[in-house]
Amino acid sequence: MEICIFTEPQQGATYTELLAFARAAEDAGFDGFFRSDHYLRMGDAWDGLPGPTDAWTTLAGLARETRSIRLGTLVSSATFRHPGILAIQVAQVDEMSGGRVELGLGTGWYAEEHEACGIPFPDKRFGLLEEQLEIITGSWATPTGQTYSFDGAHYTLTDSPALPKPVQSPVPVIVGGGGRKRTPAIAARFATEFNIGFVAEDVIAEKFAGTRAAATEIGRDPDSLKYSVALPTIVARSDAEFRARAEAIHTDADDFRLINFAGSPAAVVDKIGRMRELGADRVYLQLIDVRDFDHVDLIASEVLSQLG
Repeated sequence: MEICIFTEPQQGATYTELLAFARAAEDAGFDGFFRSDHYLRMGDAWDGLPGPTDAWTTLAGLARETRSIRLGTLVSSATFRHPGILAIQVAQVDEMSGGRVELGLGTGWYAEEHEACGIPFPDKRFGLLEEQLEIITGSWATPTGQTYSFDGAHYTLTDSPALPKPVQSPVPVIVGGGGRKRTPAIAARFATEFNIGFVAEDVIAEKFAGTRAAATEIGRDPDSLKYSVALPTIVARSDAEFRARAEAIHTDADDFRLINFAGSPAAVVDKIGRMRELGADRVYLQLIDVRDFDHVDLIASEVLSQLG
């Protein structure tokens, strides 16, 4: 099973802080370092200073300043970037990283950040997502020297050279969410990984099963997909340490324990084991405090070491 770190820098983190955290994760032996793609803080308890960082600008920097850890978004919003441009951005960052990039792409959901940045936020966004995935994967798959065209309800591309090509073929594409029909269908058609986050174990099992069924329905081997879970994470050696980490990220310690990776190293190892039994190939540990390097070290020494 792969274990990745997942951060939320819109809550307040500089590129320099993200780089230090990514390097700490790499040195500790984590498989991936992923970040959200948001332009506005969430929750009044956070001041959000010094302001947001752009996800793909950040990943371009990390691509050059890390060595082996995988990098990506969980997830970029289909409302933020034109797919013809995003295909170029991801391919370029993949080359900059030597083939370590993964693209997580979703419909977007945070209306307030769209209003704050003047980004259109249509009511129906699954069509945007589906066309973006078709354009991005179609562009990458177009042989060098040929052109790619697309005529859809939302986007039109005419004789695109479909360059540059990424190093990886294919670049891993992550699609996730809790939708009952369209999300599993889109994941089955375009994704290399289906992700579900922030829900209880019975819901995780249901969403994995729904995606496997959607893959089977279109003739795809459901085992050709990777299945993953993302959950907020606090690991601590004592209740006092647990509550201090919860306070640092402005969350209620008792509520946090309900569905998340929470508690002692042994408790988190057990929870990750249950994720594996449900069919997860990868887990994302959401760590909000990017200045808490002791947290990374603790997870590496007492959780990763037990997982093998």
